[in-house]
Amino acid sequence: MSQPEGPIAGSAMPPFGDGPALSHFEFWPAWKFYAPVWLWIGCLMVRHRSIRAPLVANPGFPAGGLVGERKSELFARLSGPERRHLPDYVVVDRLDAAFDAQWQTIEAAIETANMEYPMVAKPDIGCRGAGVRPVRSPEELRQYAEDFPKGETFLIQRMIDVEGEAGVFYVREPGSKSGQIHSLTLKYFPHVVGDGFSTLRQLILADTRAGMVPQLYLGRFGNALDGIVPMGESRRLVFSGSHSKGAIFRNGNDYITEAMRARFDAIADAIDGFHFGRFDVRFADFAAFQRGEDFAIIEYNGAGAEMTHIWDSRTTLLEAWSTLFRQFSMLFKVGAANRKRGVRPESWQSFFRQWKREKSLVDQYPVTG
Repeated sequence: MSQPEGPIAGSAMPPFGDGPALSHFEFWPAWKFYAPVWLWIGCLMVRHRSIRAPLVANPGFPAGGLVGERKSELFARLSGPERRHLPDYVVVDRLDAAFDAQWQTIEAAIETANMEYPMVAKPDIGCRGAGVRPVRSPEELRQYAEDFPKGETFLIQRMIDVEGEAGVFYVREPGSKSGQIHSLTLKYFPHVVGDGFSTLRQLILADTRAGMVPQLYLGRFGNALDGIVPMGESRRLVFSGSHSKGAIFRNGNDYITEAMRARFDAIADAIDGFHFGRFDVRFADFAAFQRGEDFAIIEYNGAGAEMTHIWDSRTTLLEAWSTLFRQFSMLFKVGAANRKRGVRPESWQSFFRQWKREKSLVDQYPVTG
């Protein structure tokens, strides 16, 4: 495979490249796309004589990080010098009590953490960017908190407001001193540019890609959709680096470096019980990130992680399925190795309870930004 064109010195991301606006399977229903993958998982269960092996891929994570994991608990596991990569955050329990009193407590916690606007609000439990919103003022944060499900928990995190974002899929087998980065997904955020007479809605519908999946974008702009965007003004369509919320993914595997791998070895060492998962990171300079420097971990997860470079529109369906077959083969291998080391999985009852709760909560969160 030929090497891709390198990033311009100091640039946030490598060149986007060409390719179709969408792959033909990119937004298929889950049952249709994942059906062969579920059959493969069934084969792996038979091969490893275990149904629950993935639940022990990351000892100490709830269900191995397959479902129900709390961001706050995972963040707390990252210790030592590598914790410098994790932006400051505050954990908020949305109480049933009168909100005015709780709002004062939230403001005090932000002040104590020395955090300033803009910030990011995100659910403690959730995936695929559900409920993640930038909050650029006390009014926006207060509205987010008031809209959040009572009795549940969310995080307020220092915003890393840069264009560079990537997903780093890392696996290290139990007992090994080093692991591998098996997938690097480059995440691009679509923009539209005003012409002085078209509304934001019209610009979205006229865009080559956004116009094909307008449902990903229209719901988050409210009344602003019918406002005219001034000539030359660029309007970012999505904040969350989630494919299902409208970010555009590119396969960045050719950009993986040894320095990057070594840095994530150190980070994995600093997370108790971590073997398999994906780190979502942001950076202002891609070349520095390739050197393992100057990046922030905005989120990471465990066994439920996916090699998201498959959502590059240039990826074929067979390539995507083959990648996921390999991913789940590694997951079962890691889980089986931990099982041999004496790690015991959670019960199915606990697993399904966590899955059901997460699924229910996602539908109650504020609209993703």
